[in-house]
Formats: sequence, structure tokens, C-alpha cells
Amino acid sequence: MEFHHLPVLLNECLDGLSIRPDGAYLDCTLGGAGHSSEILKRLGPGGLLVGIDRDADAIAAATARLEAVGSPAAFAALRGNFHDAPALLREAGIDRGLDGILIDLGVSSHQLDVRERGFSYHDDAPLDMRMDQSQALTAAEIVNTWTEDDLNRVLRDYAEEKWARQIARVICDRRKAAPIETTRQLVGIVDAAIPKKFRQGDGSHPARRTFQALRIAVNDELEPLEPSLRALTGLLNPGGRLCVITFHSLEDRIVKNTFRNLADPCTCPKSFPVCVCGKKPTVKLVTRKPVTASPEELEQNPRSRSASLRIVEKLRIGN
Repeated sequence: MEFHHLPVLLNECLDGLSIRPDGAYLDCTLGGAGHSSEILKRLGPGGLLVGIDRDADAIAAATARLEAVGSPAAFAALRGNFHDAPALLREAGIDRGLDGILIDLGVSSHQLDVRERGFSYHDDAPLDMRMDQSQALTAAEIVNTWTEDDLNRVLRDYAEEKWARQIARVICDRRKAAPIETTRQLVGIVDAAIPKKFRQGDGSHPARRTFQALRIAVNDELEPLEPSLRALTGLLNPGGRLCVITFHSLEDRIVKNTFRNLADPCTCPKSFPVCVCGKKPTVKLVTRKPVTASPEELEQNPRSRSASLRIVEKLRIGN
């Protein structure tokens, strides 16, 4: 199966990683190896690239693509969740410090375009949305078994959906008659729950937020993100960089706040003339504002419209 993925903010990521030919790099969301293939091309003897992905299709396709690069650097593909990166690296026997880490938090083009995966509200498909198809929880199970209050919470907290309660209520009413099993059924529910005169005027699909919320819930994307970012910075060598691409405000807020706290962890009252809490910064901010796609990239890849890149650099001892 062809696994196609257009890497967003590619040049910005490559510049942000500041790649050394003999360095060690981790792509936490390997996908179709769009970013990784370009990283590997820049590595020479002594270089190392490790990729992590939950999707078995991605692992197989990325491995084939990266082998075709023909780089003298070592490459390892690990199946799992990047939230568990330290353990995955240990289990693989990789104990080398990293010089750069990349996380692309977006859904891959392949996952969106393969109808059967159920990520897209444009197609009629089973309600699945699993990035790791070996896991049990699907969007269909959430929609058909979770309480109205839980559905309301997911839609409200994971998508900032103003009509969360109404959508949750219609879901619970409809499933009494028959299970909700397809994306088309869910789109119809959202359409019935949101009055047409209150639809967003930005041209976005009315079901976009609902699908985003369910995908986040199915794949547990937000809760582990902050501790994962902290753990990943611990894997970096001094001077190593962590680059994170986000695609919605909830992710970006977590990344921004975590990076700011790592760069300025002091908890002393602002009135104190000097720090007495003893908490020292572990990173410095390379980007104080998110990097976004250029007009040229937006024309080539409309999915880069909502992408934001933030970068930090691990401080050296004594900085």
C-alpha cells in the first residue's frame, strides 16, 4: 500500500534541527518519511536516524523509502507511541544522546485519504479513527457507548465546539434507534444539531471540530503531550533541538506553555530581586512565535494552512 505524505514546513524543520552529518536524530511521528527522508540525506557515517510511529503501514512504507535513500547513516524504525519514546529507545538498545527531535502532530495525508480509516468527514466510511489499528478503542465505540456528559466533555475540551451539548444530545437520541457506525451518519448528526444560521462563516465544514475531538479522544493525543515533551528534552544532548509542529490551538497551547516553562521554570514571586527557588532553565526558546507556512507552500499544500512550528534548544551546562 502506498503511504503518501506531504511534509509540512519541511525547510523550516531542517533549518530548525541544525543537522550535523554525524548527529543522532529522532522523528517521533515517522508517517510517510517525508521529513525523515530529507534528514537522512543529510547524515553521513556515524549519523543515526530513529523513527517512531503507531501505524504499521507507516513503518513498512517509511522503511522502504528510507532504505532507498542509500545513506551511510544508521536507521531504525520503532513501532509505538512517541509518548513512550524513552522506553522504546531503551528496548531497542539505543542509548545515544540525540542532537535533534522532530514531532509532527498532524494526521498524515495517507490516513486522511484512505477512506476506510474513518478520519475524514468528506467520505462515507466506518467510524474508526485509530492511528494504531491494533488498539481496541474506536470512534464508533465512543459515539455509541459513552454518556452524553462524556461526549459533551470531549467535544468541548478537545475541539472547543460551541454546540457540544447539542451534538452530544442528538448522538444519544439517534443511537437509541440504531448504532451509529459510519462517518456519514455522524456528519448528518452534526448537521441536524447545529442550526444553519449559526454555522461558522469561515468556510470550514460544520463537522470538522467533532471529528477532531473524536480523533483526539480515540488516540489520547493531548493528556500525555506535556510530560512527553519534558521527557524528550531529557534525551537531547546539549545544543540539541526539539521541533514540534502543531495543527490546532489546543496542541499549540500545550507546546507553547511547556516550552516557556522549561525555558523559565522559576516560581519565585515577581517581586523577589533574585531567584531563590533554585529551578534552572533546561532549554532556550529558538522561536518565540510559531513559524507558519509560506505562501508558496500554502499553494502547493493547503493542509499546511494550520501548521505551526515551535523550536527549543537544550542548554549546555552552565548556561
